[in-house]
Amino acid sequence: MPFRMTEMVGCEFPLFAFSHCRDVVAAASRAGGFGVLGAVSYTPEQLEHELAWIDDNVEGKPYGVDVLIPEVQAVDNSVSADAIIAQIPAEYRDFTRNLLRECGIGDDTGAPQGGSQAPNTSLGQELLEVSFNHPVRLIANALGTAPPAMIEAGKKHGIPVAALVGAKEHALKQVEAGVDIIVAQGGEGGGHCGDVSTIILVPEVIEAIEQAGADIPVLAAGGIMNGRQMAGMMAMGAAGAWCGSVWLASPEAETSEVFRQKMVEAGSRDTIRSKHRTGKYSRQLRTAWHERWDAAGLPALPMPLMSLLAEPVLRAIDAAAVAGNPEARQLATYWVGQGLGLVNDQRGVGTIVQDFKTDFAAGFENLAANFE
Repeated sequence: MPFRMTEMVGCEFPLFAFSHCRDVVAAASRAGGFGVLGAVSYTPEQLEHELAWIDDNVEGKPYGVDVLIPEVQAVDNSVSADAIIAQIPAEYRDFTRNLLRECGIGDDTGAPQGGSQAPNTSLGQELLEVSFNHPVRLIANALGTAPPAMIEAGKKHGIPVAALVGAKEHALKQVEAGVDIIVAQGGEGGGHCGDVSTIILVPEVIEAIEQAGADIPVLAAGGIMNGRQMAGMMAMGAAGAWCGSVWLASPEAETSEVFRQKMVEAGSRDTIRSKHRTGKYSRQLRTAWHERWDAAGLPALPMPLMSLLAEPVLRAIDAAAVAGNPEARQLATYWVGQGLGLVNDQRGVGTIVQDFKTDFAAGFENLAANFE
């Protein structure tokens, strides 16, 4: 019997695999799930290259694209990245330089990167246009209310628009905006997230949508790492699951071997919601990176200034950690949810999707057995 979401986007199983890595996206879709490429880090030219690769490697299976179009930013995106970078206070630059020097990493490798373009958060419309030139079956907005241009473009191309929310109030705004799918992400999730737990948020959002008189499917997200959890969410009314962290320890993922090892070794209490990466709260693996910022007493800069400062530094730290630098290994971090405590090995993406299917069926069998 087909699921509502599989009919809506054309996949076999309503497991949505969000990833910044094209290999994960293609592997998840080939295995019967639905890969979604996080496009915020790409220029339009880079996104074109990535989507062309997915087209060639997804074996005709459906996939989608996630674009970050925040409602509020601290800067005018009509100016160049160089001009925006100039707004980063000197004490913050000094802090990151000193941090790299203390770890034996050249501070020039972690300098904010400028250029003629503004940060990619201002390129949402261009990224959408690139996406619509490929056979994508879903467009998602990762932060804030989906803008009218995205809703209109989705309707024009016959492609559903999804939006991530972390609170009931946000879901109702998305309903008013006209989205086709809502992803209710609890605070357990990696990356940008709210502070309401998944098991509370999902039924609360579903009920609010019903009371608003709308018929919009809700995908459950946040800490979902296996098919039993997915079955539980769908028993509460979700139409499927949206997962990101579960793929991060896979060989196909964009993460380094150092992070994958740290993720497998970590437990569910080893994450933190911090602004010291993007300027907005996002859940990450808790490391010495966060301890050093807290000790310095420097509050996070607003988006996108914090990203422009932090990302080059974190890339330099990752490279040094992979090269064997022990201080860098202590600092290395990445976005990941509390579900990392359920990750015990580095399974491939295809294996994870198949395990989800098996566990999903077992979950419903266990539920039915309780009524015998």
